[in-house]
Amino acid sequence: MAELATIARPYAEALFAVAQTGDVNAWSALVQELAQVASLPEVESIATSPKVSRAQVAELVLVAVQSPLKDDAQAKNFVQMLVDNHRLPLLPDIATQFDALKNAREGAADAVIVSAFPLEGQQLNDLVATLERKFKCKLKPTVQVDASLIGGVRVTVGDEVLDTSVRARLASMQTALTA
Repeated sequence: MAELATIARPYAEALFAVAQTGDVNAWSALVQELAQVASLPEVESIATSPKVSRAQVAELVLVAVQSPLKDDAQAKNFVQMLVDNHRLPLLPDIATQFDALKNAREGAADAVIVSAFPLEGQQLNDLVATLERKFKCKLKPTVQVDASLIGGVRVTVGDEVLDTSVRARLASMQTALTA
């Protein structure tokens, strides 16, 4: 079976093409909400029930979303098409690929910064500025705290990982000493 990401790609690209005619950020928020709703086990159970019509499933998904775009005809058609083709479980992958397309259009990337200690204010701004110079793009940071790093940070941008944590350095030294 093909990977879900491969199946989700045409849907994400088609939705992105529609979103470019309007407010891309609003469409991004909508697709994120739809992904959250579609990943609920209750929704999956209802969507696969033979007792519930496809129109009812689409209506249920749209009612659960708060975005003002849920009343848009194109949004309704998109959800109905996913339901009709049994593609509702693809929504998390569609949302991920939609955001990747949005970031590529903006020349930006998502960055996950894992630090041993909380990063805030100017310290975070300085780190992000340094990382933007290194990765040569605008970064949208998400900060997580992991005390097991001991010190330093581990940054993930796309498929690149920059690990300057004390834990990584200790592991490197251990490898060098035992080799």
